[in-house]
Amino acid sequence: MSPIGNTFHDAYQSANAGSSGIRQVTRFDIPNLPWKVAGELRHFDPGRYLSGKEIRRLDPFVQYAVAASVMAVQDAVPGQKVCAGRKEQGSRRKESPLSELLIGSGIIIGSSRGGISTLDEAIRASHSAPEKRHSVSPYLMPATTISMAPSYVAQILGIKGHCLGVSNACASGAVAIGEAFRLIRRGYRYPVLCGGAEAPVCRICFEGYGSSGALSRTSDSTASRPFDRTRDGFVLSEGACVMVLEERASARRRGARIYGEIVGYANTCDAFHQTAPSADGEAESIRAAAEDAGLDIWDIGFINAHGTSTRIGDKTEADAIKRVFGRRADRIPVSSLKSITGHMLAASGALEAAVTMVSMREGILPPTMNLSERDGECDLDIVTEARKTDVEFAISNSFGFGGVNAVLVFKRG
Repeated sequence: MSPIGNTFHDAYQSANAGSSGIRQVTRFDIPNLPWKVAGELRHFDPGRYLSGKEIRRLDPFVQYAVAASVMAVQDAVPGQKVCAGRKEQGSRRKESPLSELLIGSGIIIGSSRGGISTLDEAIRASHSAPEKRHSVSPYLMPATTISMAPSYVAQILGIKGHCLGVSNACASGAVAIGEAFRLIRRGYRYPVLCGGAEAPVCRICFEGYGSSGALSRTSDSTASRPFDRTRDGFVLSEGACVMVLEERASARRRGARIYGEIVGYANTCDAFHQTAPSADGEAESIRAAAEDAGLDIWDIGFINAHGTSTRIGDKTEADAIKRVFGRRADRIPVSSLKSITGHMLAASGALEAAVTMVSMREGILPPTMNLSERDGECDLDIVTEARKTDVEFAISNSFGFGGVNAVLVFKRG
């Protein structure tokens, strides 16, 4: 689920075409705010996956997680129909090869902001009508916790294995995938659903990120301009991306569709600053991920950049890449999907991981859009048009407030 498509196929096609999902905010009134655009989901129908009662009780980030998870399982288990919706109490779930597979599976989903949209709505309603404070929903607290995304997906799909909600700022989605990778590498014998979900397009997030100077004040689809000299901040977006991760031999036995292989992961902290990134910390996370994969740094042939379009963030990431790759830094293709999706926080790291793997398999690197004036301090090989490639190994960077870093290493499928 993303601003550039409500299926992975649609999102991937949009990524290669450079088709932006950034538009004027419609979710709430913005006349008195200087930040006018966002990456909103369009034409999403939660009723395909949840009952009306569930929709009313769950924050949108949980709804997005459910939708993405159901689609991921449908794609991962060819020929098996996935029935969205929980079984009624007292009824028996019909056993099938799919249910037998799912019952032992794990699920790890990351989110930076969890149910902040619902919390924002409830707080504003309470302040506007103090006499009705007693009417706050009894589901407000459970429905907005970060762990509700994986636990509710588990309820929908009948998953009773490992379950974890992760919150590592903007790196949360990549961390969820990385921790699933570690779980399987340590011997977990079932598949693990993993990814990120986010629904931060609400007034409090706009005011919060905006007051910190992080949001772009550009009011059209070019607002997200990673590595451009005129960039002025990121665009807040929403969505979810979930993948099914599994030991390769197991996936092959099932005849599953395999998109790529995760071979390395690093999770590090800058130990530097609450909001400012560190090139040293980011560089160390890239080196550590390559080492975890058993690769020489020269084996890396493509970098999916965190590339948020903030002044300090893009420069710091460019510096980190140059510290790791030295004189070769300007010869490694680099792209930022956030130029068209905006920043989906946790969901970005997950979607970017998926797009990176499929791009390697298809032999086409997605472009970075809106790069009109290259920043001399970000002198990298930025891909600005879809480019053919035969890359065997790639990395995807995800960095977040507090100096939390996650880097995933992929091998072509």
